[in-house]
Amino acid sequence: MSNKEEYLRKPEWLKIKLNTNESYTGLKKMMREKQLHTVCEEARCPNIHECWAVRKTATFMILGDTCTRACRFCAVKTGLPNELDWKEPERVADSVATMGLKHVVITMVARDDLKDGGAAVFAETVRAIRRKSPFTSIEVLPSDLGGVYDNLKTLMDAKPDILNHNIETVRRLSDRVRARAKYERSLEFLRRGKEMYPDIPTKSSIMIGLGETKEEIIETMDDLRANNVDIMTIGQYLQPTKKHLKVQKYYHPDEFAELKEIALSKGFSHCEAGPLVRSSYHADEQVNAAKANQQLKQQA
Repeated sequence: MSNKEEYLRKPEWLKIKLNTNESYTGLKKMMREKQLHTVCEEARCPNIHECWAVRKTATFMILGDTCTRACRFCAVKTGLPNELDWKEPERVADSVATMGLKHVVITMVARDDLKDGGAAVFAETVRAIRRKSPFTSIEVLPSDLGGVYDNLKTLMDAKPDILNHNIETVRRLSDRVRARAKYERSLEFLRRGKEMYPDIPTKSSIMIGLGETKEEIIETMDDLRANNVDIMTIGQYLQPTKKHLKVQKYYHPDEFAELKEIALSKGFSHCEAGPLVRSSYHADEQVNAAKANQQLKQQA
């Protein structure tokens, strides 16, 4: 295989504008002082400068910075996690209040070392934010929590505003791309969440550029809709390091625009699709769209 075939050159539209204004540096300083982690940093998100410096939003990553899984697309470090930190929920809640966030996304590292997968700490984080910032909408982005019904129930009983769980890729590539997580289990996770609390919107995301076909992307849309998922995001896979899976294709913005139209035609209440879109990209706009769609359903 030639170098050209092995490493595709990044196209012009993937260039990222860096912004390190006071909002960016202040947020970074606060995260270090509070001993908090963000998926923005740990997963090397391409939108960190836009979100931190311009939109003043961040996705908090709880339960430590070490994941028990080694997915072949993810830059978060893998290993043996630290002990649970039960003071973390209050620190996250304090930071959300200090930032004055209208919408917050809370995600986590996979904690397969814990019987409840980390659900209890996650639920307490939601409740702590509710107490200190009652008008902030909360989006949770958990792992599959081991696929255990009671673990999901623990989290859902804290009543987040959106349940987000990523399917990540198409069915054919799932076992190669993800570690331990299963395509069908993710669909079941999303379906069960909706069954527990039908009024809480559900959301999922896929990365493209890993070798999937357009037909497989559309099949994934159909699978998500068959399990009552309300919101979908579609973004370009970017290889974090040479140890991770290689990019097979860079999709053009026009192709993302077409996929967005297809997703909306399938019945998703909202779809973000673009080269730099990630699961929590413009999440504040998505929660508003979901609420508006919910109101329309109630009026119908």
